[in-house]
Amino acid sequence: MTARVWRHAAAWLMLLSVALGAAWLRYDLIESSAIGQLCSGEHSPAWCEWRQWLVLGFQHHAYGVTVYGVAALAAAAMALLWKHPWTAWLAAALGMFALELYCFEPGALALLIGCLRLLRLQALPSTPPLGQHRPRDRQIQAKP
Repeated sequence: MTARVWRHAAAWLMLLSVALGAAWLRYDLIESSAIGQLCSGEHSPAWCEWRQWLVLGFQHHAYGVTVYGVAALAAAAMALLWKHPWTAWLAAALGMFALELYCFEPGALALLIGCLRLLRLQALPSTPPLGQHRPRDRQIQAKP
């Protein structure tokens, strides 16, 4: 396989790792009753403060959009304005993170925009959308 194929595949594999990491945060760190009891005690570990900040990120919202949703929508707008694969990947990653952490509508929209934009930017840049099926040599053919 060529380096270009591996580079394109790496973006999607990193997006998968973001999804798995967000799922781990949600199900093993936030929703775990054992972790909740451990962090509610007097002598809780130092990382419980990070857990609390993570929970506050999806609890504080304005007009139904959490902090994670605002970040995902901002990245989606950036991906639409700039034609860079990293902005599209960022929109998809933040959308996935927001979707996993209880911000469904903005997260899903950002994930959709980021994935579609990333697919479009990974397509062959030398082929315009309407020129895919035209003859390459541009010769005029006689009428039959």
